[in-house]
Amino acid sequence: MNICVYCSANDHIDGKYKTEAYRLGQWIGRQGHTLVYGGATGGLMTSVSEGAAHEGAEIIGVVPERIVRSGRESQVVTQQVRVGMMSERKQRMRDLADLFVVLPGSFGSMDEMFDVLASGTVGEHRKPLILYNMGGFYDSLLQQIGRMRQERFIPQQESYTFQVGRSLEEVFLFINQIKSRHENRIS
Repeated sequence: MNICVYCSANDHIDGKYKTEAYRLGQWIGRQGHTLVYGGATGGLMTSVSEGAAHEGAEIIGVVPERIVRSGRESQVVTQQVRVGMMSERKQRMRDLADLFVVLPGSFGSMDEMFDVLASGTVGEHRKPLILYNMGGFYDSLLQQIGRMRQERFIPQQESYTFQVGRSLEEVFLFINQIKSRHENRIS
């Protein structure tokens, strides 16, 4: 499966986040999956891609020209997809992915996650999304989403939802369940 990972490219974050991203990358490689990610260096992007590369995974980096010009293009990818703008990057990553995992991040990660959620809500895709709420990182966001549901900004019968993993092991479990459902549909 092509697992798209959205995450921070900031180097100035706690090492615990980098360790978890590296572990996710390793697991993707060990399971024979392909990593799809933003194709840049820095922060969790470096960690997840190096973990995947360490295990011999296929790695597809989707990188905007602006990042290439700044010298932050990853060298561990097995396939580099260059795009003009960030909006193209989101679309290409979404097209390439079978499922999405959101690690802790900032505006870019949130933008990518909400793009997947909004496009799934209107029926553009049915690809699963898993939010890794490491150490409660996304608690406030989840509280806000709960309020949006409670006040009916999100319909009671949602057409597209996501799963929340509170540990990396739970994220792995969700991915394995998704893979099993995917394989059952094919056979």
